[in-house]
Amino acid sequence: MNTLVWIIIFSFVTSLIAWTGLAVLIFKESLLKKLLLPLVAFSTGSLIGGAFLHLIPEALEKGEPQLKIFLWLIVGFSVFFLMEQFLHWHHCHLVPSEHKEPITYLILISDGIHNFIDGIIIASSFLVSVKVGIIT
Repeated sequence: MNTLVWIIIFSFVTSLIAWTGLAVLIFKESLLKKLLLPLVAFSTGSLIGGAFLHLIPEALEKGEPQLKIFLWLIVGFSVFFLMEQFLHWHHCHLVPSEHKEPITYLILISDGIHNFIDGIIIASSFLVSVKVGIIT
């Protein structure tokens, strides 16, 4: 099969997986409130676990100075924490219990950028080889 066909098929499959988020539209608000905290905790744990179990040990194996690695780690956590706090404060002047709507534009823009980068990564990996593309 042609490499371009592989790229299109797997990019489409990745996009279909992203559309599973539409399932939340059929859920009742009470169910969404029950699911929100566990899902946020799961996603946060997955990202932090990926960093601590894969990326940081790999950086340490490469021989980078440990102080530099852990300094960047602390700076990264701090910047993202402050950014999240600023965006929440800047866009929401209500008490947290009165806050009803999420920052939808920020979510849509970041998801669009994420999906665009996914497409680039899928295409690049299939250009290396079909096996690498399927693994990606």
